[in-house]
Amino acid sequence: MKTLDAIKKVRETSRKRKFIQTWDISIGLKNLDLRKPENRINSEFVLPEGRGKDQKVLVIADALAKEARDHADHVITKQELEAIGKDKKKIKKMAEYDRILCEASLMAHVGKNLGAILGPRGKVPKPIPPKAVIEPFVKIAKRTVRISLRDNPVVHIAVGTEDMEDPKVAKNVDAVLNFIKDKLPKGSTNIKTAYLKLTMSKPVKLEVV
Repeated sequence: MKTLDAIKKVRETSRKRKFIQTWDISIGLKNLDLRKPENRINSEFVLPEGRGKDQKVLVIADALAKEARDHADHVITKQELEAIGKDKKKIKKMAEYDRILCEASLMAHVGKNLGAILGPRGKVPKPIPPKAVIEPFVKIAKRTVRISLRDNPVVHIAVGTEDMEDPKVAKNVDAVLNFIKDKLPKGSTNIKTAYLKLTMSKPVKLEVV
């Protein structure tokens, strides 16, 4: 089923809930040896129409801290970072943010003191170059999803919220499918199935070409 038709069918068959549901795509893969590192995927992808609900972004900054406070959900300065590095509970609190950005000059310090906790949670900070303008980095981070394919030949990705317009959801879905096809050694022939659903709805099969 084509993407827009699938979205409409999901809406027609989904009960109204007391919360805003998330659009999720599930992609099953075939004929792919995941023991080979080159067949795995661990990438960040910027949804062209955003996630519907912005992610919470934490910025670790020194010289850029003042500017960061105007755009990020929370900012940790170099001085605060030294204290947090000695408190595992505070480090785990940092991992609750969806995305973490870090001024490049602080990356080594972050890796040494926080990497053991943030790394396994997939929350390794993304570096911000020196003297960069922070606003576009934060905007992109709020629209970014992580696409991960490791041991299980299935990829799950949130591609929007149910209050988004259908064409915008469709654009995100198609962009994700195209991205994954480009990453697979045999493109669409490595895709077994693709399903779209809302959080509490039944899935609808998507057409993959």
